[in-house]
Amino acid sequence: MPQTPDKISDSTLRVLLASGIGPATLRKLRNHFDTDDRIVGASVREFTLIDGIANKTAAALRHSIDESDPQHELDMMHECGASLIITGDADYPSLLSSIPDPPVALWIRGALSDEDNAAVGVVGSRRCTSYGREQAARFASLLGQCGYTIVSGGALGIDGEAHRGALRAGGRTIAVMGCGLSRSYPPEHRELFEQIVNAGSVLLSEFPMSAEPRAEHFPRRNRVISGLSVGVLVVEAAQRSGALITARLAAEQHGREVMALPGRVDSPASTGCLGAIREGWAGLVTSPTDVLHQLESAGHLVRGAIEASGRGAQNADGRVDAPQASDVQQIIVDSLQDAGKAIPIDELARRCGIAISSLMAELTMLEMRGQLKRNHVGVELRGQRKSN
Repeated sequence: MPQTPDKISDSTLRVLLASGIGPATLRKLRNHFDTDDRIVGASVREFTLIDGIANKTAAALRHSIDESDPQHELDMMHECGASLIITGDADYPSLLSSIPDPPVALWIRGALSDEDNAAVGVVGSRRCTSYGREQAARFASLLGQCGYTIVSGGALGIDGEAHRGALRAGGRTIAVMGCGLSRSYPPEHRELFEQIVNAGSVLLSEFPMSAEPRAEHFPRRNRVISGLSVGVLVVEAAQRSGALITARLAAEQHGREVMALPGRVDSPASTGCLGAIREGWAGLVTSPTDVLHQLESAGHLVRGAIEASGRGAQNADGRVDAPQASDVQQIIVDSLQDAGKAIPIDELARRCGIAISSLMAELTMLEMRGQLKRNHVGVELRGQRKSN
């Protein structure tokens, strides 16, 4: 469970709050001293025994630890209902822990869920077009209905529409902040952030509660968006933009699948997406089903996330449930389970008593959850026990 304010040690907070102690330095300190109590009690000379820490740096570390104010941090956490997850905790996100430089600590409002192991990052421009807003909401809504958590940066434009689309669909969303959780940035999204928390979703930051939204914070925020996601979708992005940086980071450093939505060839808002598609490091997608197919090329990530979140599990009697499924979707799953093999679309529609047009929409939802797959014969469940 996340560490609530009443369970966080004074030494841990002092170390996390000390200015000048970033993730790399903190890992050095913890590797050398073993415990946060020993770090807090270390002398300047003891700091200099660590490789790469000179006298001037050691003195600055000692001073910043002494000047940190854990009680003020605890008060703000209490006021905002925030808690803390530290690397090594059982509930630290597994995908995020796999990137080269995961955050040492995460401040959160709300609660992370096993469902968040299957998350898709949706990013794009703050100065987006009406087309971009519409598509961000559309993709986020449909992916949310399929059980994917939508991760974005809480910014104006594409980010905000992605969060809203997920909420409207009754899905989960994670807003990764570039400031402390006691601040609302941008201020125009104050109400949206409260809606996210009230809906049972999550606001998350690697920065202490009162941290300001500084320019240098946002590249760090972007790597967290990528790190939490099995894949990243870019809806609109200029050639030089934070969204494109996030996507390239996902592709080149985190091994994530990257997808881009094409836009007008004469629109500056689409130059980044079109360039990424042309250069071959982002896959072209025009529908949520395309997102599924792209994620399948990184199948070990998706399947691992689905398994970790309990999706697609079999009951003791061998039947496969469709978690969070509608009644119609469960009828489809039951029919495929009874068949024990792939069956044609028209036959499945007849068995379920559903019009083919309606069936296709429901199949897309189940396919994106990883519950079924289509082949040359028709449709079958993934991993079901074949009938004799």
